[in-house]
Amino acid sequence: MKFSVFVAPKAVKADLASTTKDDVISELVQSLVDAGEILDKDREDIIKAIMRREELGSTGIGRGVAVPHTKHPSVKKLVGTVGVSASGLDFESLDGQKACLFFLLVSPPDRPGDHLRALENISRQLRDDQFCKVLSQSKSAHDILQLLEEADSQQSGN
Repeated sequence: MKFSVFVAPKAVKADLASTTKDDVISELVQSLVDAGEILDKDREDIIKAIMRREELGSTGIGRGVAVPHTKHPSVKKLVGTVGVSASGLDFESLDGQKACLFFLLVSPPDRPGDHLRALENISRQLRDDQFCKVLSQSKSAHDILQLLEEADSQQSGN
C-alpha cells in the first residue's frame, strides 16, 4: 500500500517539538486533528488507544524508527502521518536507541488488511538505509512528502 493512500500531507511534521514518548504521540495525533483527518472529540480516546497498544510492547522498532498505531472506530479509512525529530527521543525502542522517525497510523477496526499492508510498506521502506537517512535529514514537510512520493513510484503494482 502506497504512502499516498494513507499519509495525510497536511499532518506531516518535519520538526517535532516533543521530547517524550507520550508527547510525540499526542503531537502526531494533534497533527491529524489539525489536518481534519480525525475529529477533535476523538483525539484523547485515540491517544489512549495508542498508549494501550504501546503497553503491549513498544512500537519503537529500532534503527531510530517508531510506528505507533491503533485501530479506532472513529475513523472510516486508514489515516497516518509522518514526523521527524532532529534530536530523537526515548521511545523504549527494542534496540535501546532514540527514535527520530515516526509513522503514526489509525485505522478502522473492520479493515485489518489495510492496517497490515501499511505496516508492511513502512517496514519495507525502512529497511532501506538511504531512505532512512534522507528522511531523518528532511527539513520540511515538503521534503518528506517528496521522499514518500519517490518511494511510492518505486513500488510496482501495489
